[in-house]
Amino acid sequence: MTDLVVDAYSEGWLRKGFPWVYPKEVQRGRARPGDRVRLRSAKGDVLGTGLADDGFLAARLLRHGDGAADREWLFSLLDRAAALRDVVIDAGTDGYRLVNAECDGLPGVRIDWWRTFAVICFDSASLRPLVPDLVAWLEDRRQPRGVVLCFRPDHRDPDRGALPGPTMVAGHPPPGAVRVRERELRFDVWPLEGPDVGLYPDMREVRAWLEPTWGGTTVLNTFAYTGAFSVSAARNGAAEVVSVDLSGRYLSRAEDNFRANELDPEQHEFLEEDVFKALDRFRRTGRRFDRVVLDPPSFSHGAGVFSAKNDSARLIAAAARVTEPGGWIVACSNLGEVSPKVFDGWIGDGLRKAGRQAQVLASLGQAADHPAATWFPEGRYLKVRVLRLD
Repeated sequence: MTDLVVDAYSEGWLRKGFPWVYPKEVQRGRARPGDRVRLRSAKGDVLGTGLADDGFLAARLLRHGDGAADREWLFSLLDRAAALRDVVIDAGTDGYRLVNAECDGLPGVRIDWWRTFAVICFDSASLRPLVPDLVAWLEDRRQPRGVVLCFRPDHRDPDRGALPGPTMVAGHPPPGAVRVRERELRFDVWPLEGPDVGLYPDMREVRAWLEPTWGGTTVLNTFAYTGAFSVSAARNGAAEVVSVDLSGRYLSRAEDNFRANELDPEQHEFLEEDVFKALDRFRRTGRRFDRVVLDPPSFSHGAGVFSAKNDSARLIAAAARVTEPGGWIVACSNLGEVSPKVFDGWIGDGLRKAGRQAQVLASLGQAADHPAATWFPEGRYLKVRVLRLD
């Protein structure tokens, strides 16, 4: 096993539990991506065992101290993660996050469970050596019909576009969509589409919080994706739901999700349109809504690119201009690098631009199957503010 000697700054963070080592922090030693490495201080102390990388990270810490990061250790860690889900996931939900990367002690590794299929999602190809043990654990503990491997590289990685698409690594491929339950709701997901399966389970508790508030309201769901918020609103008594997204493919799936919940999509609107153009048109025509959901993507590419840094305040302002007096905006940010303070600043800037004021009714975050960790601030990525406008 290769030794990587880290500087004092990295040593301090590793001792606190932080699981990343950056290239500039490595003083001595080189390893190939995916190699097991022993992380040492300049004095020779063993800080832990990790996997080497060649992207924006030099290594990810697997196990602290000088213990072996072997199959027995990994199974114990995975069992601990699964035990949490047994407590926090209710019996009516069968689509959820089973392992949440750094915040479950396994940096760069996410495992989602979709009824009878598992999707392993890696942040880097350097994590491939973990596949056999992860599959062995899943087959022993969960008996999935199939296991999909996909990659969701960090946007800071220079080689993020070179990774392969989703592949089966065990069992049989799903026959297209898999219908999962989220309490009383039903959604179709596509496990073979990797990280973009069609549902974000981290928003489950936000949807649950909003459920009693939809009755009789007019709802605008922007960046609607496959319509999870739209379905929740319509199923819980919203008078009218308008879903806006640039992707006709996603909107078609949103309509399918309406049907899966015994809702008639013909009674609602699905607009394949740029969100900012739609908001401006609603402003010009005097159309207003009781509830406006803003859940933009962290990063988007191609036409209609949304930049959190450049566009968030503008989005809040545009939404505020089409929100009824006393209406609500549900503002979301899922970018880990954006602090709550910065996010709240964007909200304040947007409201001022629109000449509106607001009360904060709730500050929400990711569901409990996406736990955050005290040793990894980046894990507290989801920030949701429910705002009541004047």
